[in-house]
Amino acid sequence: MNTPTAPTAVGARTASVTRNTAETKITASVNLDGTGKATLSTGIGFFDHMLDQIARHGLIDLEIDCVGDLHIDGHHTVEDVGITLGQAVAQAVGDKKGIRRYGHAYVPLDEALSRVVIDFSGRPGLAMHVPFTSGMIGTFDSQLTYEFFQGFVNHAGVTLHIDNLKGVNAHHQCETVFKAFARALRAALELDPRSVGVIPSTKGSL
Repeated sequence: MNTPTAPTAVGARTASVTRNTAETKITASVNLDGTGKATLSTGIGFFDHMLDQIARHGLIDLEIDCVGDLHIDGHHTVEDVGITLGQAVAQAVGDKKGIRRYGHAYVPLDEALSRVVIDFSGRPGLAMHVPFTSGMIGTFDSQLTYEFFQGFVNHAGVTLHIDNLKGVNAHHQCETVFKAFARALRAALELDPRSVGVIPSTKGSL
């Protein structure tokens, strides 16, 4: 069950969403105009580290609390956090008036390099090519990176292209992906002073 909470102030780009299922219990809160503060608890240390990258490099204040069925594995936790975060971002951005809509970023970390491109199109779509060199990063299954982003795009209503261009160390590969996503997200959500109150689409809606 999802219980959205309305923004707390007129014009504030904030939202809080609660999602409770038989597999996970999650609350996700976002402030799109924050300073990068994060309070994170998913039970998967490396995943918390990646979510912190989204907050820090996206300049989004982010609170995520998740109790999931980790006695099975991390799949439901990671996927459902992606879903809930996507719902919160979609609610916080509202009708998308004045945003830049598109964002892209290249981020290196030592030998690894990733590129992420995002479009707040209203159409969910994920194209992801990340040839991880290891199946596990700590207790985090690297395959779940795809599940996180698939959940996010389906519920945020965005088109997302993710490519790891270089990388030997799987930790570095994953971290460049999340940092590039954060930077691309920040660019797309930025308010354009030359397009105040305008929806960035010839259709007039997104």
